[in-house]
Order: sequence, then C-alpha cells, then structure tokens
Amino acid sequence: MDYGTPIEEIECSTSALSDYIYSSETPIVLRGLVNEWPIVKKSKESNEAVIEYLNRFYNGKPVNAFLAEPETQGRIFYNDSVDGFNFAQSQVYLDDVLNRLNGIANQQSPPTFYVGSLEINQHLPGFALENELNLKFNDSRIGIWLGNHSIVAPHFDFPDNLACCVIGERRFTLFPPEQHQNLYVGPLDFTPAGQPISMVDIKHPDLQKFPRFEAAMEAAKTTKLQQGDAIFIPSMWWHSVESLSVLNGLVNYWWRDSPAYLGVPNTALLHAIMSIKALPKRQRDAWKSIFTHYVFDQPSDMYDHLPDNVKLQQSQISEVTVRKLRAQLMNKLK
Repeated sequence: MDYGTPIEEIECSTSALSDYIYSSETPIVLRGLVNEWPIVKKSKESNEAVIEYLNRFYNGKPVNAFLAEPETQGRIFYNDSVDGFNFAQSQVYLDDVLNRLNGIANQQSPPTFYVGSLEINQHLPGFALENELNLKFNDSRIGIWLGNHSIVAPHFDFPDNLACCVIGERRFTLFPPEQHQNLYVGPLDFTPAGQPISMVDIKHPDLQKFPRFEAAMEAAKTTKLQQGDAIFIPSMWWHSVESLSVLNGLVNYWWRDSPAYLGVPNTALLHAIMSIKALPKRQRDAWKSIFTHYVFDQPSDMYDHLPDNVKLQQSQISEVTVRKLRAQLMNKLK
C-alpha cells in the first residue's frame, strides 16, 4: 500500500552537513551525500566486490544475527501470541553471513538474514577512516546494518539519526512524534530489538483492527534511497525501514545534543509506569501537576524564593548533581 508525502530533498556535493540540517525538526533526504565513499563505489560494481571490501576490515569477532523464515516475508516482528518473536537470533561470523547472503541471492523466496546496529569501530576497524563523514559531533555512535530483503516496524530513536544507504535500495516511511497514539505501540518492556514498535503491518495495514492508523498514514512521509543517498531523521520521529535488494547495507550515525550523563528518558518512563500508573486518579492527577511544574513547563521564577546558593544548585543539572540523584535513585530502588 502506497501512502505518505515526499520528504524534503537536498542535492549534496560534499560530505559535510550544514547547520540547517542539524537544527531541522523534520526529516531531510540528502541525495548523493556519500557517493564518493569506497563502499558505495564497490557496491555499484557488484555484490561480490562489496563483500570482499567489507571482509577486508572484519576482525573475526562474532556478531548477532536475526534469521526469519521465508513465510515472514522479511518482517522482523513478534509471533502471533506476542510472547516471542518470528525470528531466531544467534552469534555468527559476519563473513559467513555475507557469503550466505550472496549464495541465496537468486532464490525465489529466501530466508531473511539481518545483522543490525553492528558497531563499526568494534567489528570493522579502519572502515570509518576510509568512509568518513564530517560531523560536528565527534562522539557519535556509528553502526552498520547488513542483510537481504527485510522490513523493520516503525520505532523511534532518542538520538538524532543520519542513515547512509551504502548497498542496495531502502524505503523509509516516517511518522511525526505526535502520531504515537495512532501507531498502536506494542509492549514497552518486551521488544524485538530494544525499542518499542508499532503493531501495524505498514505494508498491509488492517484499518478495521487499527482504525487510527489511517490518521498516521495521512501524516506519513516516505522516500526511497539509492546507494550514496542519506536521510536525516530527527530525534523521536517514528520510522520504518524496508530493505529492497538481495544485499543491503546502511551506515548510521547517532548523536544527541544533551550530555550522555543525563541518561535516556525511556528509563524515566518505565519508572513512572511502575510507580504512578496504578495509583488512584486523584494521586495521578497530583503527580501530573508536579511533573508539569518540575519537568515539562517550568515557571521562570521557579526558584526565586530560595537563597542564591540553593537557587543555583537547584536550577543547574550538572554532572555532579546527576551523580547524586542517580545514587539516591539506586538506593531507593533497592
């Protein structure tokens, strides 16, 4: 099923990102951003050439791979009872996976092999030096995704995300953060790959079972990337990624504009569900007001009634403050 409006596109002649992209609150497609990368040039030669290129960097460490049977049609998802998954995970060697992918490339209905979010510097040392991107965040996490035909359900990432298509074609379908309620999200504490996912099959949505998804479809944005293209996905945007070729590769950069010592909000959400969700409504309403005051809509004069030294301590979230708060939380959770 086709839906979604096109995403803004920029033709790129350099691998440096402008401040316009870093500050964007909506997705942007960057055509040709990594056209000059060696891996992109190898992938345009042949699958054998790009596999040989990747194996040149592989250091032999085992990797985690997903295997889904042909009847799943590449959809990485739950089983029917949502108490397990429709794929198996195993520790394998990357060169074996790549050779297996090449061997089944011409099968009519092959199984799905999928190696996701492999940290490049840990498994492919030297790759990032030859395939370099100029980012203003030096501490970005770099991962690579490799496999054949697959589709990953809509999910969101907390960091900003730059995804570079380096092998094959990929289709991206994105939904704004406010579409969360229309995506019918599955369990928060039991997920296929760490992030909560939409339970809707976005290729064949059942609008009788998931009627609000029609509103998400109207708000969706979509694009198809070729080798050398990239897409900027802002923090919290839901996105589904479909791999369209017999061999696909995607290099991701994740970064955040807040210090890592602050942790991730999803941890706070899980704690809030545990400690607040089951309270009587009057208590939940009271805590909602407190959260609004301290977190979501702080008054400008929030600490003006305190002595100056205390006001400074309360208004700043420094690394020292975070360490103290984390220690308090750990003690209370015990």
